[in-house]
Amino acid sequence: MLSRVANSIHWMGRYIERAENVARFVDVNLHLALDLPPGAREQWQPLIAVTGDDELFAERYGMATRERVIEFLTFDRDNPNSILSCLAAARENARTVREIISSEMWEQINRAHLAIQSAVPRWRELDMASFYAEAKTAAHLFTGIADATMSHGEAWHFLRLGRLIERADKTSRILDVKYFILLPMLTDVGTPFDTIQWAALLKSASALEMYRKRHRAIAPERVAQFLILDHEFPRSIRWCLGRAQRSLHEITGAPPGAPASLSGQRMGRLLAELMFTTIEEIVRGGLHEYLDRFQLRLNEVGQAIHSDFFALRPLGPGTERPEP
Repeated sequence: MLSRVANSIHWMGRYIERAENVARFVDVNLHLALDLPPGAREQWQPLIAVTGDDELFAERYGMATRERVIEFLTFDRDNPNSILSCLAAARENARTVREIISSEMWEQINRAHLAIQSAVPRWRELDMASFYAEAKTAAHLFTGIADATMSHGEAWHFLRLGRLIERADKTSRILDVKYFILLPMLTDVGTPFDTIQWAALLKSASALEMYRKRHRAIAPERVAQFLILDHEFPRSIRWCLGRAQRSLHEITGAPPGAPASLSGQRMGRLLAELMFTTIEEIVRGGLHEYLDRFQLRLNEVGQAIHSDFFALRPLGPGTERPEP
């Protein structure tokens, strides 16, 4: 497969997953505002922190308010992480690989892109809860259509690899923001307000129902364990990296346990640490510090994937150029 094609498919998966994640945690914050106790201030700045766009937002909008954050994260064409920008980028990547993906995938990504474009001029008049629900459904439909209509070969594994790395990254960021930023008052810890916030965190990862089936009562340490180390929940960091590693093995043809690339080595080390650590060890060393290190190492995995599969390398001395 051409590196250009692999790169487009990989990033198509990442952009679709990113758009769905943004729609989900903005939607959760809208509903959280209804559950806040009287006098509690709505918190919109942490949503900007999740995407890592604090400087860009401050430069363009100043103080974080409900309307400004919704516009920035959903409809701002100059924000590369807005839902509109992500779907536009995903569609452009899909356009360049029309011969690789199925016609149903192309139709679905076009429907999603046209739907958000048509909403831009009138977004202040929309029911945003319904809008985000439709955006999430559109992303889920694309993923399901891809799994059902695309051969599960090399291209499909690049698509899944991008989606899973993006999902692991966003799960870590959502958890980190809640733990480090979202609850600044120690007096709130253990109160009903605290429980509402942790439930909102689980909803932001579409994890509340599955968490309650496993643990019932909400406890911060158990929430962290579920989102980081659970081996069955498909949005936990460990689950995402385990499946991403399988796709890497399928792409390179290397057997499990014998990585044939730099990305495979880095992914293997990161996954091994997740498999053989405990939540007690993570909390003892600092959850924020652990998640910060994880994000840096996940970025290193992404850089290695780019180097292994997508980067163009100059021809070395004595290397013959292929005939045009």
